[in-house]
Amino acid sequence: MVTLPGRPLAGHPVALVLLAVVSVQFGGALAATLLPVVGVVGSVALRLVLATAILWLFVRPRVRGRSAADWSVVGLFAVALTTMNLAFYGSLARLPIGVAVTIEFLGPLALAAVLSRRARDGAAVVAALVGVTLISGALTTPWAELDVVGILLAASAGACWAAYIVLSRRTGARFEGLDGIAICMALGAVVMLPVGLFTAGTQLWSADVLLRGLGIALLSSAVPYSLELLALRRLRSGTFGVLLSLEPAAAALAGLLVLGQVLSPSQLVGMVLVVAASVVVLGRPVRGHRSSRASGELT
Repeated sequence: MVTLPGRPLAGHPVALVLLAVVSVQFGGALAATLLPVVGVVGSVALRLVLATAILWLFVRPRVRGRSAADWSVVGLFAVALTTMNLAFYGSLARLPIGVAVTIEFLGPLALAAVLSRRARDGAAVVAALVGVTLISGALTTPWAELDVVGILLAASAGACWAAYIVLSRRTGARFEGLDGIAICMALGAVVMLPVGLFTAGTQLWSADVLLRGLGIALLSSAVPYSLELLALRRLRSGTFGVLLSLEPAAAALAGLLVLGQVLSPSQLVGMVLVVAASVVVLGRPVRGHRSSRASGELT
C-alpha cells in the first residue's frame, strides 16, 4: 500500500477529499449517460429518491416537534438543492461536463469573494470570469452556434449553489448533524418523484436505469459526503477549499474518460484560470470552521 509519512494513503484526509472530488464528478458523468434515457427531470428524481433512501438508512432525522420556522428554512433549502440539480443536469444535456462544472463553480466562488470583501478575492473572480468566457467558447464560437441556454443553465446552477450554501448555514443552525440535509433531500424527492414518473414513465424503474441511478446516488452523494466528513476531522478548512477547487479539472477528466469529451486548448486555459481563482478565494483558512459538501459550505 502507498503511504504518506507513517499513514496509509487511503486514510489520509487529503486523499479522502480527492477521492470525494473524483467521485462527485464521475457521478456527474454517469448522470450525463442517463439524461438521454429518462430526461433531466427523471434523472434528478431518481438521484434524489435513491440518495434519500441511502441517507435515511444511516441518518434518522428528528421530524416531530419542529417549528414552522424550521420547516420554512429547510423547505427553502430543498428548493435550492432541487433547482440546482435541475439546472445542472439541464446544462449537462447541452454542454461538456468540464464546461458545465467550471461555469457552475462561479456561484460559490463569487459568494466566498463577496463575503470576504478582500480586493485580492475580487480580482480572482474577475480572472475566473475571463476563464469562464474562454471555456464557454464565447470568444471563439460564432454567436449563432453558441449554446446560450446551456451556459445560462450552468450559471443558474451556480447561483442556486450559492443560495444552497447560505441556506445550509441557516439549516445547520436549526437541525442537528445531517438531519437538515436528510430532510431537505426527502422533500425534494417527494416533489420530484411524481413529476419524474410523469415525464419518464415506467422506464424510470427499468433495471438498467435503476442501476445507473444507484451509481449516481452513491458517487454524487453518499460516497463524497462520507469521505469528506471523515477527512474534515483532521483537515484545515483552507486546505479543503484548495482541494475542492480541483473539481472543474476532475470534471474534465471524467468527461474525457466516461463520455469521450475533449476540451480545446482555449477551454483548458479558461479552466486553469477558474481553478487558480478558486484556490486563491477558497484556500484561505477559516478559524474554527469545518464543513463538507453535505452541509453545502466550501470555506
